[in-house]
Amino acid sequence: MEFNRRNFLKTTGAATAYTLVNKTGFSMEPHQMSAIKPVTIAQVDSQFEREPLIRPFGFKGGYMSEIWQTMAMMKSTSGLEKIGLCTQNVLWSDAKVFGDHSEAGGNAIMYAMSERALHLCKGKSFTTPLDLLEDILDELYEYGKEISGNPHLRKTFALNALVGVDNVAWLLHAAENGITSFDEMIPEPYKPALSHRHKKVASIPLMAYSIPISEIKEAADEGYFFMKIKIGQPGSQQDMLQKDMERLSAIHKAIGHKETPYSGNGKLPYYFDANGRYESKETLLKLLDHAKKIGAFDQIAIIEEPFPEHLEITVDDMGVRIAADESAHTDEDAINRMEMGYKAIALKAIAKTLSMTLKIAKAAHERNIPCFCADLTVNPILVEWNKAIASRLSPFPGLGLGLLETNGHQNYKNWNTMVGYHPYPNAGWRKTSKGVFNLDDDYYKKSGGIFANSPHYQEMIRF
Repeated sequence: MEFNRRNFLKTTGAATAYTLVNKTGFSMEPHQMSAIKPVTIAQVDSQFEREPLIRPFGFKGGYMSEIWQTMAMMKSTSGLEKIGLCTQNVLWSDAKVFGDHSEAGGNAIMYAMSERALHLCKGKSFTTPLDLLEDILDELYEYGKEISGNPHLRKTFALNALVGVDNVAWLLHAAENGITSFDEMIPEPYKPALSHRHKKVASIPLMAYSIPISEIKEAADEGYFFMKIKIGQPGSQQDMLQKDMERLSAIHKAIGHKETPYSGNGKLPYYFDANGRYESKETLLKLLDHAKKIGAFDQIAIIEEPFPEHLEITVDDMGVRIAADESAHTDEDAINRMEMGYKAIALKAIAKTLSMTLKIAKAAHERNIPCFCADLTVNPILVEWNKAIASRLSPFPGLGLGLLETNGHQNYKNWNTMVGYHPYPNAGWRKTSKGVFNLDDDYYKKSGGIFANSPHYQEMIRF
């Protein structure tokens, strides 16, 4: 095994046994060192395609009209080639960058960062992709500040740009070491946080500002029982609150009476996502008071990311479970949020990289904080990377199963075509049935298809 500046040897007791340790927390005894082959990256390449949306997609006070799908390719010195995918979301990862540039301009900045990341990787050797991410993240982040013109660029922007790079590193690492399953690929220190094998995972649709109440009702009629509802609508804080109260009233009137076998009280749980739009605790409490008045409060399972992260407001006295999402950029940020009273963490292997997600999941598991997987309106193949995490997390409190948001089918104009890029488009476990993904032995055997090649993306990017 190659030693570098991040690794050091420490003596363990009088027996002078040695363990290789690095900042990722990945450790190996001497007899294990030869089992993992380092990967050296010889060549890199990238490509992208623009996918239009059915209608403008609104959140964080803004609207998107298209989403870029990017591809990262790596070839190792042994001749193996792999492709990693990324769905870009500039508005989610840094609303200021989205607002300061044209929509295409913001996407071009993120794509330029992905390209830069690949070239930072070229010629490097790594033992696990966690090491590779750690090697390049800070340098890429500084580059992103420069090209975006934003000295306060959110770190999530850099992590979003790294998703395809990180995924291809994991796939290359697996190929070099003969790994063919997701469970086998995860390093030992991170396995306890991903030790379950759910037979059912809730499929969570997203109800953005522009989704009509009739469509929310239709989703409930189809069996969806755990829906993510965007709050924090455009306008002043007073306008936002008024719009949110009116929408909550309309939603509760339409579906509040629906029943589900998956919740403890038999009612549909509500999952609200504010994306940091509420600027004070007092304003959010007014919304919660309104929920109490209309009889919806007891159905609120999660309120995600209510406040701008720089305010650092403690949330353990709100009476509801508050979840962190984009403010938990890294495992250190997630720990800080948990110490502030956040009682759930939204994991996004498809937005913050699988490597960083493993570290965040480990930190939450050690503190007994439940996690679930939120979407980034990703393509069907990336849904499987997120599902790989959701299917292995501890059951979410009050529901007894894993949670996975996926909303691409609601938003992409060409979703059915994109499904055709999936290696197993007709697999039963790929599809939602009555609000859940049914995950059988075939799903776990194939790891959701993440190790299989997609002819479409292979044709788009070749050396």
